[in-house]
Amino acid sequence: MRISKVIISNFRGIKGGVINLSPNTVIVGDNNTGKSTVLEAIDLVLGPDRMRRRPPINEHDFYAGDYLDSDKNPIEIAIEVTVVDINDEQQRHFKDNIEWWDDDSNQLVENATPELVDRENVLPALRLCFKGIYDIDEDDFIGDTFFKLPIKEDGSLVPFKTKDKRVCGFLYLRTLRTGSRALSLERGSLLDIILNLSEIKLDMWEETLDQIRDISVAENPELGISNILSGIQDSLKSLVPSDWGTNPQMKVSDFTREHLRKTLNVFMSTGARNQNGEAHIAPFRKQGTGTINTLVLSMLSIIADLKQNVIFAMEEPEIAIPPHTQKRIINSVISKSSQSIFTSHSPYVLEEFDPKEIVVLSKFDGLVSSRYASFTSNIKRKHYQIEFRKRYCEALLSSKVLIAEGKTEYDAIPLVARRLNRLKPDDYSSLEALGIAIIDAETDSQIQPIATLLKSLGKKTYAIFDKQDQEQGSNIRSIVDYPYESPETSFEKLLMNSIPISRFRIFIADLISEGEWPRHLPFSTTLQESDDTEVKTLIGKYFSWSKGAGSAALLLESCNYEEIPLFIKESLKSIKDSIESPSQESMTNIDDFLDI
Repeated sequence: MRISKVIISNFRGIKGGVINLSPNTVIVGDNNTGKSTVLEAIDLVLGPDRMRRRPPINEHDFYAGDYLDSDKNPIEIAIEVTVVDINDEQQRHFKDNIEWWDDDSNQLVENATPELVDRENVLPALRLCFKGIYDIDEDDFIGDTFFKLPIKEDGSLVPFKTKDKRVCGFLYLRTLRTGSRALSLERGSLLDIILNLSEIKLDMWEETLDQIRDISVAENPELGISNILSGIQDSLKSLVPSDWGTNPQMKVSDFTREHLRKTLNVFMSTGARNQNGEAHIAPFRKQGTGTINTLVLSMLSIIADLKQNVIFAMEEPEIAIPPHTQKRIINSVISKSSQSIFTSHSPYVLEEFDPKEIVVLSKFDGLVSSRYASFTSNIKRKHYQIEFRKRYCEALLSSKVLIAEGKTEYDAIPLVARRLNRLKPDDYSSLEALGIAIIDAETDSQIQPIATLLKSLGKKTYAIFDKQDQEQGSNIRSIVDYPYESPETSFEKLLMNSIPISRFRIFIADLISEGEWPRHLPFSTTLQESDDTEVKTLIGKYFSWSKGAGSAALLLESCNYEEIPLFIKESLKSIKDSIESPSQESMTNIDDFLDI
């Protein structure tokens, strides 16, 4: 069982959108593209506990807060989820609601015939939906979940009830928020789910409540409060009948079962010992965030083992968890679930997924599109996997990407951007502050295919590259949104022909004093006595010898504003301006966006 398609209309930050999901999926995208909203939408349809909240939606769940149109008619929140590959038990339970799904074309089979249904790629499916509106007559919000089929004679839909949702087995983990109540007995908590799946009934409520009610507080007359309470009782007797309002006492609480569910807490060892040498224990929610999140995920494993057929959806499992644990968690959840859906900003999480399992969200004017992070034929799969974290992860996690032609530019450009930002903060900004990820193309021939891939994923692309021949330069400019072509054929030549000799002398002197100047590049006399030609020749040889070791970046970091090459300054200034004051030409056309 797995979710294959989600259609969202007018829900939170999504005006409209279609999201296709693979058997295991990690959803990525820039902030505010709707990653969490997608999971919340699925939970609104499939979550067995979500509809207990009444009303299930409010003003803030409608796109832009609009729940009435200009004519004061209600606007509907509509969410549709297609669940496919359901097992035999589920098919028996949902026998009246089943449709058929073509897994190759990723769409429902219309006019299904026995011949079509028997094809290997055709799977049984359920279409389920949530509909929510503002009820003008009741002055309140209403919403419920339904099967899309069958449609009754009056045009209404059959309700999709809580018992039906439990057969589907969807569990949504908002990691941080869930962690604070994972080991509580609140309804819907992880511990409560485990107890229900294990068919364990807790016969403890009345006994516990009786014990609490028997605890009397402040009975000692020396405290003074018992005398006050007696005075209140005497005063009451003069005003009301004596058969009620008598014997006032101070008790621990007026707890009910629901109070207990929220209050009972599991204590865990903190690893510390008190002065008596005893292990100190504290409520589990007082543990570190990483411990809580790891605890949550271990409980997920228990749920998966008990339920056997469950879809897990989880927000950012990497929070406060080290990389190796992130990987172990992801693989554990995937192995124990029929489908797992994650959102993430972690390259270590993304590494565990094939590109066809990485769904990239883009949003334009409230309309969300999704596409898989598949790569073009120009980029070899083996090379993609080897270089994935270094070259592609940050690009997938950002909406704007700068493609550097090689390692020298990859090291130098971010560093000189930070340098310029310190020197002239009003004119320049760091790439990080602009939300730009940088990727090393390794060669000019890879700029175009990488830009093609990134553009297909809805990324805005920039590229800084050496002077090209006419055809290659034209090819790059045809695909890159903001191409910056150097006047020189190499980055080192750009530095040698733009930075004054005086800065080279200072740079070499620093290397000599630190013992970093290579012995195979001696001066004919001393550095001070050498002429400019010899200095320039030796710095050229030094760059060739140290290429890829970050020497160009170190040189640029030592330059003052006037010494930094004009091409670099103009390029970085243009990049900043394009983001802070985007032109109409650079904005994505809405029709192009919908066509993707």
